[in-house]
Amino acid sequence: MAWSLCGKVQLGGLLLSLLGWVCSWVTTILPQWKTLNLELNEMETWIMGLWEVCVNQEEVATVCKAFESFLALPKEFQVSRILMIISHGLGLLGLLLSGFGSECFQFHRIRWVFKRWLCLLGGTLEALASATTLFPVSWVAHTTIQDFWDDSIPEIVPRWEFGDALFLGWAAGIFLALGGLLLIFSTCLGKEDVNFSGIAGPIVLLPHAPAESDGSFHLTPRPRDPII
Repeated sequence: MAWSLCGKVQLGGLLLSLLGWVCSWVTTILPQWKTLNLELNEMETWIMGLWEVCVNQEEVATVCKAFESFLALPKEFQVSRILMIISHGLGLLGLLLSGFGSECFQFHRIRWVFKRWLCLLGGTLEALASATTLFPVSWVAHTTIQDFWDDSIPEIVPRWEFGDALFLGWAAGIFLALGGLLLIFSTCLGKEDVNFSGIAGPIVLLPHAPAESDGSFHLTPRPRDPII
């Protein structure tokens, strides 16, 4: 199967969107949204995520405890939970719609114009999924910076820092944005030739083998011109 330029752009957008969606899921599950190193005990590290808080003790074990109440979470973590779940739904729906609208999915009953709109809608949903991923990750990073440089907190008190999940979340948002933009851009490429079954093509007369002549002469009536 020969891929056109539009099909290649769509395939790249689908792969980037899928990669961003998987990274977004991993970001949501990971507990390393914030890390805390205790100066009094350097062998112990605290990590906090959207669903649980863990204590990592070197050469011992990692103990995690899930949050008992959603309302007890900080405001940025409450909003992050909701937005990340919305991001997963938008990303999955965008992948399905853009997949049906791409050249990879061939179905004779789906017209090209309808497939184009499906791809455009899927790319828009991927862009929205990118926004709903980047916003909570950036908000948690912003509050972490504010708390870290808060002068009202004594210097002896340990402070939270960036976790690895934040960097993965930023990468997921970038992948989703690039995938959505490629899918939207693919709809702006040149239109393909659309075959309409209701329009008859030119009639090609095939030469017939001459019939055996019996010596008689026959008149063949002239066919009438077709009325259009």
